[in-house]
Amino acid sequence: MRVKSHKKNTINVITLGCSKNVYDSEILMGQLKANQMDVKHETSDDANIVVVNTCGFIDNAKEESVNTILEQIQRKEEGKIDKLFVTGCLSERYKPDLEKEMPNVDEFFGTKDLPNLLKSLGADYKHELVGERLTTTPSHYAYLKISEGCDRKCSFCAIPLMRGGHKSTPIEDLVTETEKLAAKGIKELILIAQDLTYYGLDLYKERRLSELITKLSEVEGVEWIRIHYAFPTAFPEDVLEVIRTNPKVCTYMDIPLQHVSDNLLSSMRRGTTMKKTKDLITKFRKEVPGITIRTSLIVGYPGETEKEFQELLDFVEESKFDRLGVFTYSHEENTHAFNLKDDVPMAVKHQRAEEVMDLQSSISYELNQKRIGKIYKVLFDRKEGDYFIGRTEFDSPDVDNEVIVNAKDYYIRLGDFANIKITKADHYDLYGKVVD
Repeated sequence: MRVKSHKKNTINVITLGCSKNVYDSEILMGQLKANQMDVKHETSDDANIVVVNTCGFIDNAKEESVNTILEQIQRKEEGKIDKLFVTGCLSERYKPDLEKEMPNVDEFFGTKDLPNLLKSLGADYKHELVGERLTTTPSHYAYLKISEGCDRKCSFCAIPLMRGGHKSTPIEDLVTETEKLAAKGIKELILIAQDLTYYGLDLYKERRLSELITKLSEVEGVEWIRIHYAFPTAFPEDVLEVIRTNPKVCTYMDIPLQHVSDNLLSSMRRGTTMKKTKDLITKFRKEVPGITIRTSLIVGYPGETEKEFQELLDFVEESKFDRLGVFTYSHEENTHAFNLKDDVPMAVKHQRAEEVMDLQSSISYELNQKRIGKIYKVLFDRKEGDYFIGRTEFDSPDVDNEVIVNAKDYYIRLGDFANIKITKADHYDLYGKVVD
């Protein structure tokens, strides 16, 4: 590849968006490393080639992606980098528009263009690299993407436009990848997908998530397996038995419910009702005592009235979710909901999101107070200033509670487990001391 610099090419990969994009960047970087290329993640000082892995999920994510590309275009114009490539969801969805508006980008690639991107970077796609990745997370946990794409028809979601239909990765390949991660010291495996609970239907003609989890738990070195992005409709209930009985599977479920109003659930094409949703939550808690449930909700969907929003608030108050996040509805072209009038003003969307989070904050505080005096097994991720920061099995990285221990009083090696007695708690953090 011809570039202006005479030094060896160094490639900087910038990742935007969700954990699925993190995983994709790690695969890209693993391929580049296998091609004997110098690759870094979000370290721009000495890199002369930049790859931006974009997100195109909702308006805020698209704006961040566009701004990041523009920043790198400016750096290219200033002579700080030689080449700029863009890949990922935004590029998949808007490639013709981006090519027209951003001619200074050397090439745009979609979510399924890895071999072509590698070719443009002067590398060969190595098919034999099953499970080979250059992980960017701390050395003791990693994401494992078990499938790509989604077959659901949710009215608001553009993911199928960017990622295509559901495609499961074979169990044996995921076991191989997990063995390689464990050999590198990975202790916590976070299972991710656009739709985790659909796993296996395309390959095996039946849902195989529980079997996959069991196989992965047999890999020596893996101590925690965490489940993310479980779709609520037609949830495979054998997964609950695995969570309850397998000590390596975290007592944790991330299940995006989005709303509870029957009218909106129907319009969203979620395939469920308020009663079925409430019954599912009840079943989770009955089948897996002590389970932590994380969910995400959408406010401001077209036609959401004050009455329906109040139904959502009442549901949050009643359900007392351990963890909860809120999105304001984003009107996405080429989705089914784009045909509806985006009739909830942005100010109202934000106000409703704040109301939900204020309610959740009080619920979180109440639940955390009940943890005071209890002892938990905690995995420590990092040290900030005078404090070690870790998580219980009930908490996922970056989005959930953290356990904070004073480093002046105790020494804990990062990536290790320690038993911690909780001495204080606030809305989203727990504080504790090491116990034997």
